[in-house]
Amino acid sequence: MTTIDDKQDIIQYVPFMSFVHPSFWHSLTDMKLNVDKLNENTKQIYGRYSYRDDIISVLEVDGTSFNKDPETEFHYINVTGTLMNKNTIEDFKNIDKAALINSVGEIMRANIQIKSWIDNPNSLLNFFVLSFADLKKFHYYYWFAFPAPSQPVVCLKEKCKNISTCFNEKQIKEISQSYQLLEISQKCFFAIVKDGDLYNVVTLSKILDKNRNKDEESNIDLTNTFFAFADHSNCENPGWPLRIFLAALFEYCPDLSKTIIKVIGIRCSKNGAINNSQIYNITVPETPQNVGWVGWERNERGNFGPKLANMSSSMDPVKLADTSSDLNIKLMKWRLVPDLDVTIMKETKCLLLGAGTLGCHVARDLLAWGFRHITFIDSGKVSYSNPTRQVLYTYQDCLNGGRRKSEAAADNLKLILPTVQSKGLVFHIPMPGHPIGESLKDETVTNIELLTEAIKDHDVIFLLLDTREARWLPTLISAHYGKITINAALGFDSYLVMRHGISSAQEETSINSTFVSGDQLGCYFCNDVTAPGNSLKDRTLDQQCTVSRAGVAAIAGALAVELLVGTLQHPLRVKAPAVYNLTDEELDPKLQGVLGPIPHSIRGFLHSHQTVLPTCTKFKQCIACSEVVIGKYKEEGLDFLMNVFNSGTYLEDVTGLSELQLTAEMTEILTLSDEDQDTTSI
Repeated sequence: MTTIDDKQDIIQYVPFMSFVHPSFWHSLTDMKLNVDKLNENTKQIYGRYSYRDDIISVLEVDGTSFNKDPETEFHYINVTGTLMNKNTIEDFKNIDKAALINSVGEIMRANIQIKSWIDNPNSLLNFFVLSFADLKKFHYYYWFAFPAPSQPVVCLKEKCKNISTCFNEKQIKEISQSYQLLEISQKCFFAIVKDGDLYNVVTLSKILDKNRNKDEESNIDLTNTFFAFADHSNCENPGWPLRIFLAALFEYCPDLSKTIIKVIGIRCSKNGAINNSQIYNITVPETPQNVGWVGWERNERGNFGPKLANMSSSMDPVKLADTSSDLNIKLMKWRLVPDLDVTIMKETKCLLLGAGTLGCHVARDLLAWGFRHITFIDSGKVSYSNPTRQVLYTYQDCLNGGRRKSEAAADNLKLILPTVQSKGLVFHIPMPGHPIGESLKDETVTNIELLTEAIKDHDVIFLLLDTREARWLPTLISAHYGKITINAALGFDSYLVMRHGISSAQEETSINSTFVSGDQLGCYFCNDVTAPGNSLKDRTLDQQCTVSRAGVAAIAGALAVELLVGTLQHPLRVKAPAVYNLTDEELDPKLQGVLGPIPHSIRGFLHSHQTVLPTCTKFKQCIACSEVVIGKYKEEGLDFLMNVFNSGTYLEDVTGLSELQLTAEMTEILTLSDEDQDTTSI
């Protein structure tokens, strides 16, 4: 303590030290990403402190500090605080710290002047946190302030002494018990009043009158009254709360500065003992002038400056990966697309039929858009030719005969993002025109059941298979269950990406010169007039593999995912209309989604670097999604499917395509016959 004269020592207050639990940064990160976004508005938080006789006491904040109501424990004092989190490190550095603490101090001064603290003493004590959260590196810059007035200068009339010098053991115990019975909001500042041989713990509202004019003479019996506060200090000097308490008392009654005030710093341990409490006899030697506000915390080097919490190593790496992976999408929502629905991507379950070049690219793009439920179906194994084109596989996956593609893809997806829910299913998809022998019938039935269950359990089906006929059964089952279906197919330097309509009923098609209703869009097979056959028969090596330019799969995979995302973000979802024949200026905003209009299909040609957007409606004789085919599937089930697999023409007969082809042939013959007759007559 410094000396003002030979008899009086100026009080040196013990400032608070802040302690931030890692859970506080977790909560701040979550709130910044999901609630505040780019909003810099201040928010109310809570901290707490208690007396510790073994170590330096701290004011601590944790994950619960953001709760609407603070956590309560009998030996802790809750303190209301304010958090101001800036968006940039420049704003954090450049803000005027003196002006900031003075502005907070003026709010506290107003509270003191209206005397609301008499009923709610805990409101006297406040703290402030200025912060910047670098969510890319998980570095958190922060600076605590505990605002208190710089005046008055307060002195000790005599050296502080232990509570036991003025109270006997019984009285100390009674004071402790009465203190613990106080309401939480009254424990920070209160009074102890002597009544005969008894000492009563009372709230400030019992001895201070809110309606009193501060110029009136004080009616407080200072001889028998001790003002008390919850003291966090474990040395002779009183803790920081006394500073603001004395300022409030002198504002309430300036005459107190002409007297000796007795103050007890209650130091209550976890077991409720207050034996280490200190008594201070206080005087004010001069009238306060030019009152300012102080309270910024010193950093680890003892200087006034911010601290840094580097949480990149201490935070759960899996949680870090999950949080960081969503950052780009959330920034997109904050800055560019405020109506973007981030949640729907997280909740949508995607089934990828095919884990080859297309499947790998689609899976990676789904991860980038925030999808977290991805299942692969593929019966193949990873070969040495795969890793250079199929981006989810490595050399290690090729060893010992090669891992199953679907399982390797699912596992490697988790290596990229551990929180993704991914699995691989291994089975063969039965195909039209590929006869099923008696020995394979049971296996085929099992495969059909597995495929059906997988499609039922997912929201979106991606058809990324090598052959046309392999897409038939998933297209039929997806149409039957009304699933969103995205199809992607590759040529050498061309690609097709399209979405299927989901309505199986042949309703009147909503079509005009500008758009087609989404539920009436055709499927992959709606432009065909022949059933798919066995395209694998008599193939040479170059015909057995999908041979395409290196960039085709990446382009088609990206467009397939973008087509899905655009559909999910459209208010009509799968019924979003396919728009065509319109410029951007002519386009009705009602037809657009959050990310713009959604085409039915996209055909690209790399040799000319051109893209076209064809649109077609459902074909009533479609071999996959027509009412007659879905009806047959519902009625006959497995028998219908077996007939399709064992016959290359069965679907054509069922849908009437055979008759249509015969009619077309007869028309051509008759046309030729008429031309011959005309020539003869000439």
